[in-house]
Amino acid sequence: MAKPRKTKPSSSRRPRAWVGVVSRSHVRRGVAGGYAQLNHGKRAPLERMNVGDWLVYYSPRTDFPEGEPLRAFTAIGRIMGKPVYTFDMGGGFVPYRRDVQYAKGAREVPIADVALAFTSNPNWGSLARRGHFEIEMADLERIAQAMGARVNAKR
Repeated sequence: MAKPRKTKPSSSRRPRAWVGVVSRSHVRRGVAGGYAQLNHGKRAPLERMNVGDWLVYYSPRTDFPEGEPLRAFTAIGRIMGKPVYTFDMGGGFVPYRRDVQYAKGAREVPIADVALAFTSNPNWGSLARRGHFEIEMADLERIAQAMGARVNAKR
């Protein structure tokens, strides 16, 4: 029996948009490898996302934990491929990952340069401290435009 294909978005539901809060250096590793890893390798945030959902990274710092302040969107992509899986990084660290197709050529954009619904709340930093949260599709589209990335948020 053939395995079901999980590389295309589901047509039965609209995609959702998510923010992952990750240092720029860790984002760059994920982009190079075509994967997402959130909340220090936790499974739960990755399981909330489905194939076809969008993920944009917000990087408060250049490196974790003591990097320079950055406060910028650093990558944007779409959840693809198989469900959550583990990856042995060595030294006993085996985080969970999801495959992501990242937008090529997306540029880094300071969060202050984009007018967003979720940042209009003065307490939006409490969302960022969660490490992963859902945003409105309109916010994703504004972020993508500022980054120079093309997204089709409707499918």
